Amino acid sequence: MEQELEVIRDQQKELWNKFSPGWKKWDELMMDFLKPMGDEIVRVLNLKSNNMVLDIASGTGEPGLTIASRLDAGKVILTDLAEDMLEIAAENAARRGITNMETRVCDVSNLPFADNSFDAISCRFGFMFFPDMQVAAKEMARVLKPGGRIATAVWNIPEKNFWISATMGVINKNMELPAVPAGAPGMFRCAKTGVISDLFLESGLTDISEVEVAGKLDCKTTDVYWKIMNDVAAPVVAALSKADEATKAKIKTEVFDLLNEKYPDGNVVIDSSAIVIYAEKG
Repeated sequence: MEQELEVIRDQQKELWNKFSPGWKKWDELMMDFLKPMGDEIVRVLNLKSNNMVLDIASGTGEPGLTIASRLDAGKVILTDLAEDMLEIAAENAARRGITNMETRVCDVSNLPFADNSFDAISCRFGFMFFPDMQVAAKEMARVLKPGGRIATAVWNIPEKNFWISATMGVINKNMELPAVPAGAPGMFRCAKTGVISDLFLESGLTDISEVEVAGKLDCKTTDVYWKIMNDVAAPVVAALSKADEATKAKIKTEVFDLLNEKYPDGNVVIDSSAIVIYAEKG
């Protein structure tokens, strides 16, 4: 089992490093898209100016950099498996003049920090990709100080996330993709109510709450939407890599038709929904 988890972890590392140029290219648009979820994480963490904060699965830096910008005497450590993503985070920090942060390449299942090190932990859209979510939750609980706070965001059900289900629905209609094993890493792995709350509970965390947060992917055009899906959406790219050119062209046409039908005025602004889960360490 351990070896299987290591394989998944290595695949995740390779995948996110591979996608880092796409995330850098679309960083402004994607960070605007994901901002409501980050804002809710920051809100519920109720940070003090001298807090030591751990941001997990930081990607290109958010919400860790926003948190760092609000701490006068505190600090944020941004962590991720993919060093190429953290390089972008460091560039974003430098551009914004944020110096009270550092980046650390590490595995959430084996955090290189002492027990009771952090006042707060943020993790936006990381949990569903962790090989072993329970181990990850226990590691987070371990490095939190007593009284420390944690908040994470995961995607809600596919029906509330047309921004990704639009393309994946067309792909699934046109291709016979292998069924994803139950519990395998994936975007909607944590969509069911209570999945993360139960993990937090089993890790000894308390005062758990869940709230739904809406967002909008403001692509403006179908063409921009399609480019984003092909640059940053791992499940889309993985599926299309197995399709021949004719199938790819058919899928693209059908996605465009679907979006043009839904947004006849040509203004492609797509709704999304996430769940933000909060907990404390007693």
